[in-house]
Amino acid sequence: MPGLLIIAHAPLATALRDCASHVYAGCPQKLLAFDVAPDAPVDDAATAALALLRDAASDGSALLLVDVFGATPSNIAQRLAERASDLKLKIVAGVNLPMLLRAVCYQNESLDALAARATAGAIQGVMQVAINPPQQQTLRGPSHAAALNSGQQ
Repeated sequence: MPGLLIIAHAPLATALRDCASHVYAGCPQKLLAFDVAPDAPVDDAATAALALLRDAASDGSALLLVDVFGATPSNIAQRLAERASDLKLKIVAGVNLPMLLRAVCYQNESLDALAARATAGAIQGVMQVAINPPQQQTLRGPSHAAALNSGQQ
C-alpha cells in the first residue's frame, strides 16, 4: 500500500492530516504531514522530510501531495524524488481535503491508480454551490404552500 505524505505551507499539512483522521477516526494508514516554515531553505527542508518520506513509503512507494505547484513545498517534493530514487513516487499538486479523503479511501490501490483517484477527487470536490433551491423544485400543491406561509406571520 503506497504511503501518503502531505507537504504544504505551515500549518496546512498537519491540518489536512488531522481533518482526514477526524473524518475516518484513525483509519488513515501511513499518512504523514510535513509543514514547511515560511523561511525554510529547500535543501534543509528536504533533508528533514526525507525520514518522513521513508517512513510513509515503507513498502517502497508513496504519493506526495503538495499545496501549490512551483512553491517551496513542491520544490521540496521534487528534491525528495531526486534523493529517494530507490522509491516509486508520484507528486500531485493542489492538495485539498476532497483530494486527501479520496487518496485515503483508495490507498490500497496501485500508486498510479491512487494518483489518478486523488486528482479526480480534487477536481470533483470543487464546485459552486447554489444558494437558492434549484429552480426545478416545486411545492407539492396549494395546501403545502399555504402551510408554509401560515407560519410566517
